[in-house]
Amino acid sequence: MKISEKKQHALYEEMARLEINESDLEEQFVLGSGSGGQKIQKTHSCVVLKHIPTSIEVKCQKTRSREENRFFARRLLCEKIAHLRGEKTQKDLQAEKIRKQKKRKKRRAQTKSEE
Repeated sequence: MKISEKKQHALYEEMARLEINESDLEEQFVLGSGSGGQKIQKTHSCVVLKHIPTSIEVKCQKTRSREENRFFARRLLCEKIAHLRGEKTQKDLQAEKIRKQKKRKKRRAQTKSEE
């Protein structure tokens, strides 16, 4: 699976918005671990990305592809830096949506039990 140009462009725009430069990143490729057998444990497809100014370190091993893991690590780093700056990330919005749904279900259950 190749990352589309549109997604890569969106990632680089997000990095520019958060003022993350490629020169500020320290990237390492380490041996993978976990399930997946020989293919994971013999290749250096796990990406460790460190943002030097903030000392935030991200480790990504979502797929067996090094290029995809580089993309996902950068996206994860953007999320962490945005969260550090107090901005709402996609995960925050999703968690808020779930909290509202649970609250609504709880209210409905209470009104039904009162009747």
